[in-house]
Amino acid sequence: MAQTRAAIRYAKAVLDLAKDQNVVSVVNDDMKSIATAIAETKELNEMLQSPVVPSATKKSALLAVFSNLNKLSTNLIDVLISNKRIDILGDVAQKYNQLFDENQGTQVAKVTSAVPLTDDLKKMALDKVRELTGKDAEIKNVIDESILGGFILRVGDLQYDASIANKLSKLKREFTLN
Repeated sequence: MAQTRAAIRYAKAVLDLAKDQNVVSVVNDDMKSIATAIAETKELNEMLQSPVVPSATKKSALLAVFSNLNKLSTNLIDVLISNKRIDILGDVAQKYNQLFDENQGTQVAKVTSAVPLTDDLKKMALDKVRELTGKDAEIKNVIDESILGGFILRVGDLQYDASIANKLSKLKREFTLN
């Protein structure tokens, strides 16, 4: 919880600085690449989390991996290292992306489905998002075969569960109660 709050504070500070310097979109691209790399590269994540790896090594590794970052993004890495908070870099990057989307008036809808979404299913999901929130959204598809069929739509704090697994679970509860 404390790390999440700290990540939000750092992300807000970077967003404010990016607004002042008119580099909001450039920094957003940097944060997307940082968040993706940390989430998808187990070794990078473990290196950042490790208390054994010296801060100087972490910094040089990050600057080598992300060689063409904006100066503001590089300064964020420096600040996190000097404050001994480099382990939350991935969280800060994700929070920045969320704040950027909110600032731009867009939202990301996470659609979990058993199979990849077709264009028709994406359209249905977007229609449902508009019905629930009144806004458009960018669709992010996550594959989870355990839901068997249907989909689970998550936009911010709202969740709409139209999965087969959920319906089977409801049926099971009804039969066990009666």
